[in-house]
Amino acid sequence: MTLIPLDDPVPAALADELAKRVYFVSDRITGFTLVRTGDAVTAVEVTTEDAGPADLDAFTRKLRLVVANDVLSQRRMVPKVVWRSAADGPVRDVYPELLARGLATEVGEGQIALGGPVVSLMDYLDAEIRALVVRECGAREFRYPTLMPAPALRRTGYFESFPQLLMLVSRLHGDVDTYRAFLSELTGGDGGDLTAALRAHTGDADHVLPPTMCFHTYHQYADGPPPAPDTVVTSRGKAFRYESRYSRSLERLWDFTIREIVFLGTSRSVLAHRTRLMERAYALTESLGLGGRCEVAGDPFFLNESAAVRAWSQRLLEMKYELRLPLDDGRDVAVASFNYHEQFFGRSFGIRDADERPVFTGCAGFGLERLTYAFLCRHGTDPARWPAHVREAVDR
Repeated sequence: MTLIPLDDPVPAALADELAKRVYFVSDRITGFTLVRTGDAVTAVEVTTEDAGPADLDAFTRKLRLVVANDVLSQRRMVPKVVWRSAADGPVRDVYPELLARGLATEVGEGQIALGGPVVSLMDYLDAEIRALVVRECGAREFRYPTLMPAPALRRTGYFESFPQLLMLVSRLHGDVDTYRAFLSELTGGDGGDLTAALRAHTGDADHVLPPTMCFHTYHQYADGPPPAPDTVVTSRGKAFRYESRYSRSLERLWDFTIREIVFLGTSRSVLAHRTRLMERAYALTESLGLGGRCEVAGDPFFLNESAAVRAWSQRLLEMKYELRLPLDDGRDVAVASFNYHEQFFGRSFGIRDADERPVFTGCAGFGLERLTYAFLCRHGTDPARWPAHVREAVDR
């Protein structure tokens, strides 16, 4: 363990913001503890892989940069809660039980395979949300490919805002000599070093794994008008975010499933759709007996000079809400977010209305693994103990 003193203490109210960023300081940090003095964090104790004095100096420099740039520059705000509902009974973390029963299998870092009634439950919850947005918002459904062209993601501003979460798609250089050299290295006498061979012969990354589904919709309607003045699109697909060592159970996956709803139109229509969907989401949560709260939130902008101002503005203007459900007595997770983008994506993607003005947009995303996990933490892994209407639908 190595103690890294901070130049300036981090107030307790911002400790979580610091904790969200430590692993992204360096992938050689394998563990950390925030050291508190009074009501502030004054140092971070880190565990690292084979670090010498020069490495520790680098860790210190990088950590202090993140603290000064992304943490201390933030304004402290108490999250505004816009909805709250009491839970039906106790809640407990069932992840160890899911593993023990073979209902979940860890197949890689940040990657978990699900089976049995868990998959059926996830599909049921998704179907309820899909039916809701089709009925209430007139949503049209699309099925998008997984890969996204890197220039399309660039238009979203994601590269500049969340570089720590990017997951790129690479491939072997398109050349016969490359293929021959790659195969030769893999078929050597010692079986070859796959990692070394891939690093030597890859590099093209003109596609990315999408971090969320709504970007596909903006790309779909880029440089033209939406199909109607008030357009709502929904889709289900895989999203990918590199969560480093923060990956944990079904709470934070590198590879997860999302039900997305995108609104395009006027400011009034987009905000009306968002409000209606939030209200229906509260009702669905209560019908499932889950309880929870919805609060004003902000995005984890990283290493961006305007990050703190943007995060504060999001909260102040209530651009983003998160629906949070409990997993145990001391922990909860955001299972959905409801966002308003003003004309940012309309302008970035050249999506314009009949008067050639950038359209307003908003979106809502439901993390299906997280929602399913929160349900199981409330009702248990035995379908016989689930609410009757859920059990009957899953059995069908």
